[in-house]
Amino acid sequence: MESALSFRDIFKKSFLESGQVLQAVNLETLMQAAGYIILSLVVGLILYGLYHKTYAGVVYSRTFAMSLVGMTVLTCAIILTIQSNMVLSLGMVGALSIVRFRTAIKDPMDLLYLFWAVASGISVGAGMFTLTLFVLFVMALTLLIMKRRHGPRDEMYILLVHYSGQGMEEKIRRALGTCPYKIKSKTLRKRDVEMAVEVRVKRGRTGFVDALRFTEGIDDVTLVQYSGDYID
Repeated sequence: MESALSFRDIFKKSFLESGQVLQAVNLETLMQAAGYIILSLVVGLILYGLYHKTYAGVVYSRTFAMSLVGMTVLTCAIILTIQSNMVLSLGMVGALSIVRFRTAIKDPMDLLYLFWAVASGISVGAGMFTLTLFVLFVMALTLLIMKRRHGPRDEMYILLVHYSGQGMEEKIRRALGTCPYKIKSKTLRKRDVEMAVEVRVKRGRTGFVDALRFTEGIDDVTLVQYSGDYID
């Protein structure tokens, strides 16, 4: 009756098998690994396009979008490596333990795409192609529908108005017309009033600024674009 294998025996066996694996690498194995890498590259490029299509911030980071492609491919390569034997997996864990992601994530959607890239690389490396493509289709369809619902041409602005006199708020409301807006703040001074209004307008349709600029009683008007969410 064979005795139970200890961890040392398992580690030694895995170490010996690692040499056999390296010797047994053939063209078929390389072609299979190349297929995995190519599929992960395709998925990463799709994520790159989706991020560019659905981005709703002010400053678009091209480097972050490109990192999604690399993250997907490298994660797939890591999974393919650690599947071979225990020695390589332990070495990979030790090497990756010193890597830290120190870049501040300002947009929650960036965090979503980052985890999506990692998860796609893991699933492709594990050979779960159907799951990868299904999740990719569902997530892409959901994000595009949500993007279309909020209006791809809607832009958020903060309108700062300094005015003096009575009845000016009604004039500002008439100038905004049908644009959805929300008063964010109102500062009363001795000589004038400062009001900040959040406005959602169609792209390029900022003609109300000229209307306000020539309105009697308004000292100055400032329109600032920003990344925000307007809740109906």
